[in-house]
Amino acid sequence: MPSAWLKHVCGVLACALPAALAQAALEAPKDAPARATLAGQLLVATPAMGDPRFTQTVIFMARHDKNGAFGIVINRPVGERPLASLLEALGEKDEGAEGNVPIFAGGPVQPEIGFVVHSAEYRRAGTIVVDSHVAVTANRDILRDIAHKHGPDKSLIAFGYAGWGPSQLEGELASRAWFTAEEDVGLIFDLARDKVWDEAMKRRTQDL
Repeated sequence: MPSAWLKHVCGVLACALPAALAQAALEAPKDAPARATLAGQLLVATPAMGDPRFTQTVIFMARHDKNGAFGIVINRPVGERPLASLLEALGEKDEGAEGNVPIFAGGPVQPEIGFVVHSAEYRRAGTIVVDSHVAVTANRDILRDIAHKHGPDKSLIAFGYAGWGPSQLEGELASRAWFTAEEDVGLIFDLARDKVWDEAMKRRTQDL
């Protein structure tokens, strides 16, 4: 991973979600009627997927409501970096930081924005708790906590996201570009990445 690019993307890891997404993520109208949501589920690219950017991708859905949807691709690793190097790129030299972490391409939208998908027992200011198992944080403090063994039990660091406007994802589902599958923490964090799509396909909720 080129160091210049790494410094650029890490420089904004401290940012919260983009304003429109943050508003959709943190505001839930109290008088809104109940509706189906894919938040907390997996979106699985079908063999008919026409967009090469999403071929055989599996996306963890962080939000899905009337304002649109966004999720993080969990099976596109792009390299591995020492945590100390990531923190140094953020201007926070920490000689006590230990370990390396894989970096993922989370999606084609705003690849300069960093996210950590992680187990939900960990919380920070700005953490989006998707459900009782998985949360998403866009705050560089989580990297420091991971480096010092105070972070979440499980985590996945990604840059960029997949986003849809109102009703856009519903249209793609209707055209059979995507299957859905129930969330599985082992599949999200533990399974070898080259096996994630195959396993998610086995668990799809629709037939071919």
